[in-house]
Amino acid sequence: MTNEQESEEVRRFKETKIKAEQGDAIAQLSLSQMYEKGEGVPQNYAEALKWSAKARKTAEQGGADVQFKFGDMYYFGQGVPKNYVEAAKWYRKAAEQGHAEAQNKLGEMHRKGQGVEKNDKEAAKWFRKAAEQGLAEAQRNLGCMYANGEGVRQNYDKAAKWLWKANHDKSPQVKKMIIAFMYTYTGGAVRENKVEAYAWVLLLKENGDEEVRELISTFEMDLTAEQIKKGKARAEELRRLIEKR
Repeated sequence: MTNEQESEEVRRFKETKIKAEQGDAIAQLSLSQMYEKGEGVPQNYAEALKWSAKARKTAEQGGADVQFKFGDMYYFGQGVPKNYVEAAKWYRKAAEQGHAEAQNKLGEMHRKGQGVEKNDKEAAKWFRKAAEQGLAEAQRNLGCMYANGEGVRQNYDKAAKWLWKANHDKSPQVKKMIIAFMYTYTGGAVRENKVEAYAWVLLLKENGDEEVRELISTFEMDLTAEQIKKGKARAEELRRLIEKR
């Protein structure tokens, strides 16, 4: 290690210790890791344990935001070893206080079985709590759960409603996800239903970009006049459902 690297570690240690002594739970946890690894300070396991205990006590008494950050630190391995069990524990504490991002993250962990039992029903429950608070990512997740019948009864109308709510910003990422979902109607994860898929394409017509226009043309070349009529009627039905919220 160069003197320059050493001085940088010492500087970070001193800054972190000041914040930790002021009661910052994140800094306390980081300081614990510095003592454990000997970063900017001689290695000292007793100090590491002391500051780890302080951090947990501070976070326990702190608000949902701090607990959510603790969850992130353990989930992503930011300053601490990656630990999904610990991450889920802290996300749950924040989620139970109504923290939407923590609720969504806990739902994702239940869906994947990360640090908790894989449980689609539990995942859908937490996605719904966050989605009802307006979190777009949770709305997308819940929409997909309804589309695939994961943890909830399969319901395309509810899938459309939640996916469209998530698309309030009309971002390219969300639009692509919705288009990908529409394609499942043309023969794949669900029974083939090209009229339903066409109706979904029409919902995106207001975006007016080339990709959507091409999709509409592709569907209309493959559908009969009667199917196109039914697709347009279904699109209006979906739009009313979505706007009803």
